Amino acid sequence: MTILVTGGRGAVARGLTALLDEQRLPYRLASRAPAGPDTAPGTIHCDLTDPATFPAALDGIRSVFLYAEAAAVDAFVKEAVTAGVEHVVLLSSSSVLAADAADSALSAAHLRVEQALLASPLRTTLLRPGSFASNARGWAWALKSGAPVRLPYPGVHSDPVHEADLAESAFAVLTDPAAAGRAYTLTGPQSMSFATQLAVLGRVLERPIPVETVTREQWKAEVAAYVPGPYADALLDYWAATDGLPVELTDDIERLTGHRARSFETWAEDHAAEFTG
Repeated sequence: MTILVTGGRGAVARGLTALLDEQRLPYRLASRAPAGPDTAPGTIHCDLTDPATFPAALDGIRSVFLYAEAAAVDAFVKEAVTAGVEHVVLLSSSSVLAADAADSALSAAHLRVEQALLASPLRTTLLRPGSFASNARGWAWALKSGAPVRLPYPGVHSDPVHEADLAESAFAVLTDPAAAGRAYTLTGPQSMSFATQLAVLGRVLERPIPVETVTREQWKAEVAAYVPGPYADALLDYWAATDGLPVELTDDIERLTGHRARSFETWAEDHAAEFTG
């Protein structure tokens, strides 16, 4: 049973394929940029915004690990059904659980993909992570330069999830039929403020990390080159509404993988080199 793994350049997809390799399970790795420098050899072309790339990618596939791209999801679902796909594991987001999910830039695309899959005959498993620990990479420039990390709401909590735990969770539901066909909310083991995460990074890097509180407008201007305006506004509104409030945690990662979710400190140790030099 060959598995199609989309998002081939992503850390979760790379971790998942490493696990599949260990067990010698057949898969097809796909990316919208299969010849890129950070793409594994043998990666095929599958652009989730381009239906013309779907038939070849899905030929002979029975299970799919899918990133949540809404642009052509109806065409993808149709082609998957035609190809005989039986199971789709979607990397979604816990943001879809919010009351205003359909109207939020943070969640609307993920919700749209979930709805398309759930309305289809495809068996669907939903992986809904909270905050990726890798979001901390957004602070890398400041840490490398010695500048303060500038945040509008340093007290906002998140539940940083290690990408290795997401890959192991995906592997579990792809290889255990009893675990498939459900929705899982995947959180890290702790609810931590941004300030606390930076303190953890400081301990791992063995140096203090200064934090400076800025206005919403200042932060939005500073991230404009890589955070689109509507997404920045949605983030700011969410942070303002939840400032200081711990995130509700689950044990879904432990249920799927058999071990407690990795800590943010573990993630920081694994990625310390990205914040130095």
